[in-house]
Amino acid sequence: MGVRGVIGVTDVVGAVGAVEAVGAIGAVSGTDWGAAYARLHAADRHPTGPLGPLHPQDLDALADSAWWSGRVDESVSVRLRAHSAHVAEGDWRGAGLAAWWLHHTYGRLGRPVAAAGWLHRARHHLEGRPDCPEQCFLALSDIDAAQAHHDPAAALGAARRMHRLAARSGSPDLLALSRQAEGALLLTRGRRAEGLALLDAAMGPVTRGELSGMTTGLLYCLALDTCGGAAEFGRAVEWTRAAMTWCTATPNPFRAACRLHHVEVLDLLGDWARAEEEARLVCQEVLEDALDTAAAASYAVGELQRRQGRLDEAARSYARAHALGRVPQPGLALLRLAQGRADAAPAGLRLALDCQSDPGHAVLGRARLLAALVEVHLAVGGPGAAAEEAVVELEELASARGVPLLAAMAATARGALSQGEAAREPLRRGVTLWEGLRVPYEAARTRMLLAAAERAAGDTEAARRALTAARTTFEHLGATPKARRTHPPKRPALSHPPTTA
Repeated sequence: MGVRGVIGVTDVVGAVGAVEAVGAIGAVSGTDWGAAYARLHAADRHPTGPLGPLHPQDLDALADSAWWSGRVDESVSVRLRAHSAHVAEGDWRGAGLAAWWLHHTYGRLGRPVAAAGWLHRARHHLEGRPDCPEQCFLALSDIDAAQAHHDPAAALGAARRMHRLAARSGSPDLLALSRQAEGALLLTRGRRAEGLALLDAAMGPVTRGELSGMTTGLLYCLALDTCGGAAEFGRAVEWTRAAMTWCTATPNPFRAACRLHHVEVLDLLGDWARAEEEARLVCQEVLEDALDTAAAASYAVGELQRRQGRLDEAARSYARAHALGRVPQPGLALLRLAQGRADAAPAGLRLALDCQSDPGHAVLGRARLLAALVEVHLAVGGPGAAAEEAVVELEELASARGVPLLAAMAATARGALSQGEAAREPLRRGVTLWEGLRVPYEAARTRMLLAAAERAAGDTEAARRALTAARTTFEHLGATPKARRTHPPKRPALSHPPTTA
């Protein structure tokens, strides 16, 4: 599942009622994190002032407000002090949650050894104790570990343990997180109806504004990651819009991650100018502990540039994404194809497919790699065993998941691979599916293939209609290379005027 963003001790503890912050400052649970940070930071700098020294729970609140205000390094340093303060007071629950938070943050900052050490401390504080809400976060880590070891049964067991703890706590925040975790796992195992039901149950209180700010942001990111990976396009569109409304109303550190999902939706819906503008904003807004978000935004910009024929710019964007840790596939392979370097494309796609640690978790990503592999193999050597294997796997994914987006990809790939009359039916189905999803670029690309199949079958009028519709869409999108290919070749100029009889 992978935990994205940051969970704040103050929000979670306040939500479950485990500890009440003490001292003159008290608990910080509102949304004005800038003001909260200013007040807590001032009190921390002047411990002899009227507010007195900060208590451990106040340090938790200062760490939360520092992160919420974009001060990641300061948040970590204060969290270290909070952990020590909880240990000094014998508060194993507060110490355990602070340690888990440090584990998570160090992991996001690319420091796995420190992250592992703090997870060990969190387990030391919380395992073997009576059941408590803070143990939900150990269960989250257990889910991640089980997935890394390809043990779906253990991951599902941890998710259900988390749900039991959350239900006993009475916390709406923890209950929603546990439902999302279990729903995401069920989706990866192909149990779509059960998974979506849990995901919907988790997102209901989010969209109604019933959860804390930290949990709201976290769940938007997690749910949109899940929808993207599972190719649940309809929910992705709906929840992305809701997330952007929330981010606009309440500026927060989750904005960059939510905006990235908005970029992906705008891209598919064909609003390319806005998608590129939003992607550039992601790179400006992202925090230093979320470089993967910046990498994904750079890749998204490269995809837009490639489709518009801005190949040199696309190459630079893919290079930035790679430098930030993202494998820039399948975009880079398709760029090589556009550059006339098709022979360099298949190896990169194969490597990306082989390196997927959990194909079931990122179904859409795998489907895109397979679809690109078909396109590249057809360009390099025509239909063959490698292209057929990729299409068969894509069709199996679509059949197992029952998702229109995957079905559209599979139909287009099958039609591209087929010859003559056999290509018309899957391509017509692909056009219908893409149009139903309102994904104009892919619909137009499939129409181009359909035009060739109709022409090969002798229906020149149907071919002309398909090509004209594709051209109109490409020109509207600004997909210049594809638009050029829809125009009939110009006849060479004659050196002498034709003679007439």
